[in-house]
Amino acid sequence: MSDNAAAPGPPRPPGMLRIGSIGGVDVLVSTSWFLVAALISFLVSPRIEAAEPGLGVWKYVAGAVFAVVLYSSILLHEASHALMARRYGYPVSSITLHFLGGMTAVEGEARRPRHEFLIAVVGPLTSLAVGGAALALWFVYHEGLLGMAIVGLAVSNLLIGVLNLIPGLPLDGGRLLKSAVWKATGNVHRGTIVAGWGGRLTAVAVIAWPLVLVLGFSARPNLIDYLLVFVMAMFLWTGATAAMSHARLRQRLPSLVARPLARRTLTVPEDLPLAEAVRRAQEVDAGSIVTVTSGGTPMGIVNEAAVLATPEERRPWLATSMVARRIEDGLTLSADLAGEELVVAISRRPAEEYLLVEDDGTIHGVLTTADVDRAFREAGH
Repeated sequence: MSDNAAAPGPPRPPGMLRIGSIGGVDVLVSTSWFLVAALISFLVSPRIEAAEPGLGVWKYVAGAVFAVVLYSSILLHEASHALMARRYGYPVSSITLHFLGGMTAVEGEARRPRHEFLIAVVGPLTSLAVGGAALALWFVYHEGLLGMAIVGLAVSNLLIGVLNLIPGLPLDGGRLLKSAVWKATGNVHRGTIVAGWGGRLTAVAVIAWPLVLVLGFSARPNLIDYLLVFVMAMFLWTGATAAMSHARLRQRLPSLVARPLARRTLTVPEDLPLAEAVRRAQEVDAGSIVTVTSGGTPMGIVNEAAVLATPEERRPWLATSMVARRIEDGLTLSADLAGEELVVAISRRPAEEYLLVEDDGTIHGVLTTADVDRAFREAGH
């Protein structure tokens, strides 16, 4: 792990600590991790006491060290996702370790089923490899506190590897199922929906697990067991539901095209009185006004709300530029933008209006976020 102080990254979410980077990808630790580290330390302390009697309070310190080692193996799992994604050209903004394990923030959707499969499968394979290596080491050395730590690392990583292969989102196995359905049907959204239902079914199975233990094995789960089962089921259900909702939204994106959504635009000099600019716009049935320099360079987009808020008696004495937003970087978009590219461009620089231009720089019209939102809602009906 190495710190990269060259260029500041994107702002971190609250409650996140940066501990370094792997291959240029920031590694973040959620403050919730300290809670799970304390919980792991408490849960493994009886085993530590049995393996090394007489440690006293140091058994909790040893438990915390085991939590760090365990999450280091989870970091390897997530780093494998990140490195594979970057190999195929997908930007990775961060790796986060949190209460339930880890998450790799890969920007953008996979372009091919094969990419989806390989980026997903490498994580469980890494965990299985770490678990297998620890298991082999246990056969060499299995005594005392170190032997207990080795077997714990082996069992936990083998369990993580197997559980992550369950075919349901947001688990890695869900992404494998998604890639398989995508490959078979040619429809990435259908793959996400199928894998999302897999995640929901897995959540139901998890919440029913204590009942299986009671009825099938006469076991008595404790309060912590019920709490962990509830948290895991909620994680699976909400993750699967979010993925399905995202897929349904993405199905509607292709219908969003900037060009036909553009409002007819009138260009006027910056110093033209607002009353005259409004009169000319109404005369030619223009839905927007853009101020330009004497050389025809676009300078500002007149804000419709600002015009409506200006009393009519003041408009003859007010320059149009006074109610126009200056066209800054990110407010000029290509008229050919559509689908996800259009949504990303708008999200990157939020505003009420954008100037749409042709390839040669000429003005095509003005795009408002209100018109985009309306078209997006209509596409869902």
